[in-house]
Amino acid sequence: MRPNVTKEFLVMVMMACVAGAVAQNLKVSDDARHLIYADGKPFFYLGDTGWELFHRTDSIQAINYLSNRAEKGFTVIQAVVLAEFDGLHTPNAYGEKPLIDDDPTRPNEAYFQYVDFIVKEANDRGLILGMLPTWGDKYNKRWGIGPEIFTPENAYRFGLFLGRRYLNSGIIWILGGDRIPEEIEDFQIISAMARGLRQGDGGEHLITFHPMGGQSSANFFQDSAWLDFNLFQSGHGEVDNPNYRMTRRDYARQPVKPVLDGEPNYEDHPINWTPSNGWFDAFDSRRAGYWSMLSGACGNTYGCHDVWQFLSDNFPPVSAARTPWEQALDLPGAFQAGYMRHLFESRPWQRLVPDDGILRQTPNAGGMTCVAAVDTLGQFLMAYTPYGHELIVNTGRLYPDELQLWWFHPATGTCIHGGIRSFRGSIQADPPGDPGRGNDWLLVIDRHSAGFKRPE
Repeated sequence: MRPNVTKEFLVMVMMACVAGAVAQNLKVSDDARHLIYADGKPFFYLGDTGWELFHRTDSIQAINYLSNRAEKGFTVIQAVVLAEFDGLHTPNAYGEKPLIDDDPTRPNEAYFQYVDFIVKEANDRGLILGMLPTWGDKYNKRWGIGPEIFTPENAYRFGLFLGRRYLNSGIIWILGGDRIPEEIEDFQIISAMARGLRQGDGGEHLITFHPMGGQSSANFFQDSAWLDFNLFQSGHGEVDNPNYRMTRRDYARQPVKPVLDGEPNYEDHPINWTPSNGWFDAFDSRRAGYWSMLSGACGNTYGCHDVWQFLSDNFPPVSAARTPWEQALDLPGAFQAGYMRHLFESRPWQRLVPDDGILRQTPNAGGMTCVAAVDTLGQFLMAYTPYGHELIVNTGRLYPDELQLWWFHPATGTCIHGGIRSFRGSIQADPPGDPGRGNDWLLVIDRHSAGFKRPE
């Protein structure tokens, strides 16, 4: 049912169109490992997949969603302009379709006024819009609804339109849309759209690429000047998926670019799309984040299977989705994603470099793999044990000083003081509880005189 277009909503849309949402732009750090604000402050990319946000919400729902994510500590909302589920022909909540006659050079102003509204509301809450111009079925209908509407020529013009329209907004451009380029024209379309975005916004916003599961932007565009950072999708098909391996692979590439997992396993998603296999839970979600962050990522993306599709009685469930989206907003993994951001921001996390070599006699296979990273200035280190196994840590890369230990609990966002130890080659540290799935802990070891605050 089409909701009433209230006078208040029209006023809000007009304000969004006229005022715009002026936001501090992002750029790549000098060492090409992280994203930073224009003033040099590190930007922690904590994304949420709200893919159908522009297509399946009304203004009140959108505000509730954005407010919820901002309160939990998210920094990026990933959403699609030309959405996956018949985004060209099924209208949005206000009865508007994005294009006139499926023509990317003829955008429907009424549809984009609602996009404007959401962008402004997100920016006003400190959220960057990770905006996908289109889902991939609109240029490579390997599966899905389509239809394919893009050519290199109209892709350039659509990118130019978007770049100009959102020049003054807090945006990261995300091309791809769960597809990879498979034909020459696919590469031409993606490159042309990137060129249009760059010309339209004068290079003010970062650009990356969202591929299908098991793939990385680096596999196709590593040497492309328009690709500012690498994004991969570890996906939803594998239990104990070692996404840290994909992070490390992209971390080691040349030229150096920041990297992150733009779509790990979703909370409340059936494993390998089959409910009888069980469901990914909060532990699966948060482990993917810590594995990737301590392997060199510049951030991480959380996703909930019910939220990305905005599951409600108005839409049939996709891939056995089972929880109404407004209820699923508060599943445990969403809170825990915010805990992770706050934990890393309690230290100069951007100085961490992955170094599993400091760990001894720890599990290094399956879902129990332990990972670690060390501050380049020797002030602190972090080590993650997914099942709560004892850690033996070589502290030789820290500055010689008394060492302060903390055990951070990713499930609750709390920490326990682990005492102060004299500096020596190795430290043996045993987290609370018995080893087991879900008893994950992060060990933080600080140089005591560095004066870091409690990590939570």
